[in-house]
Amino acid sequence: MIRVFVGFDPREAVAYHTFCQSVLERASLPVSFTPLALNALAGYRETHTDGSNAFIYSRFLTPYLCGFDGWALFADGDMICRADIAELWALRDPRHAVQVVQHDYQTKAAQKYLGNKNENYPRKNWSSVMLFNCDHPKHRLLTPEFLQRTTGKFLHRFEWLDDADIGALPRVWNWLTTEYEDNYDAKLLHYTLGTPCFKDYENAEMADEWHAARARSQSGMGV
Repeated sequence: MIRVFVGFDPREAVAYHTFCQSVLERASLPVSFTPLALNALAGYRETHTDGSNAFIYSRFLTPYLCGFDGWALFADGDMICRADIAELWALRDPRHAVQVVQHDYQTKAAQKYLGNKNENYPRKNWSSVMLFNCDHPKHRLLTPEFLQRTTGKFLHRFEWLDDADIGALPRVWNWLTTEYEDNYDAKLLHYTLGTPCFKDYENAEMADEWHAARARSQSGMGV
């Protein structure tokens, strides 16, 4: 069973369902989905006011929600999967606490969806896809109580880990549309500036892929 935790924001609920559809269409192993809806996270209360989405902090609860046991994948909801998620799952490496696509870029846009600021910072977008080794001892501090009092800087820069604890994933598993050139061979497309469900991004780069996935989720026609 591939455990997938997905960022959920009610302002773009359709993005969550579209992403799950895109995963299920191609998965060769059973997949379980857990939406990180704040109302369903018992023991966690969002105390931060600096986030651009509802799951900006709760994503780091993934090891805790797994009982600090086994492996799990976190993914932002503003994505679609274009390959078998089992291929990503097969990249698990027990030498690392977490594995991510280690982006190194400067954003093309100072503003993203819903008027949110889009600032550059170290390890930007590393935390948008995380393959967690949940039973790694350094994750034990990632409890609801700790997350409620810590900063985004500490979490999104993985400051509770040493560099050697952070493994690298191929960039095709978190391809940043618009920020990167169009790539129809990418395995996971990330609409980080704005999901095409928003009017300002409905015709953005590679939006056709997202709209097609959304249509399939509504029609039940499959691939």
